[in-house]
Amino acid sequence: MTRSKATAIGFTAVLMWALLALFTIGSAPVPPLMLNALSFGIGGTIGLGWTLRRGIGVLRGVGWKVYALGTIGLFGAHLLYFTAFRLTPSAETGLIAYLWPLLIVLMSGLLPGDRLGIWHLVGALCAFAGAALIVLSAERAGSGGMAGYAVALVFAGWWASYSVLSRLSGSVPTEAVTVFCLATSALSLVAHLALETTVWPNGALGWAAIAGLGIGPVGIAFFAWDIGMKKGDIQLLGVASYAAPLLSTLVLVAAGITPISVAILIAAILITLGAALAAWASARVVRRG
Repeated sequence: MTRSKATAIGFTAVLMWALLALFTIGSAPVPPLMLNALSFGIGGTIGLGWTLRRGIGVLRGVGWKVYALGTIGLFGAHLLYFTAFRLTPSAETGLIAYLWPLLIVLMSGLLPGDRLGIWHLVGALCAFAGAALIVLSAERAGSGGMAGYAVALVFAGWWASYSVLSRLSGSVPTEAVTVFCLATSALSLVAHLALETTVWPNGALGWAAIAGLGIGPVGIAFFAWDIGMKKGDIQLLGVASYAAPLLSTLVLVAAGITPISVAILIAAILITLGAALAAWASARVVRRG
């Protein structure tokens, strides 16, 4: 596979993740753990078919710690994400959740051999100003709305932490993502049966949203991103990923779920710009090194 082809495959993950909020809202009123079980079950099944075709023997050298990290990372992150959107189904929730690219850059700067510079801090202030604008302008958000924003922020921290820890665990075959997805689905099903009341989707659109989640943002996207990260242009994909919050917001506005407003647009631009500035600062440090 060529570098340019792998980069193109990786970019499709960004496009699929831009639909994550739309499909999550469309899958209501399915509770978070049940949604985890269904969507990751679909994604894991797709991955299993692909893994079996390529040969399952490639997974023999993967240690249990890698499987544990991947499962806990996906399970916890998406439980938080789905919970946030059940509490506050809005573009604002998605924008706060998309602070994770910025947090990855900031956390990576604290790793041995890396450091944070002035532009990292400028980027952080810019993105957090966007998040603050969301909270301050949320006149219609009651206690449930603010709780959704809080859970979205915890999601951003969880996903960023998982991503940084994954960097430290070394490279693993893309096929391991299949195990992460299936294990997340199984764990979510057990937790759902113990903690939640089963609520099925509302009609064909609800089922279509769950299928969309499992096929795209919670399925193929993970495999596409893994291929892009390992065989494509990481810097180009990193920059492309910062367009996701803006794309996600535009999708929700186009779908009529979130009304267009100056505050939302400014917040989306600030969060996207802040993450991009922090990434640019990291790229400068690498070039100088």
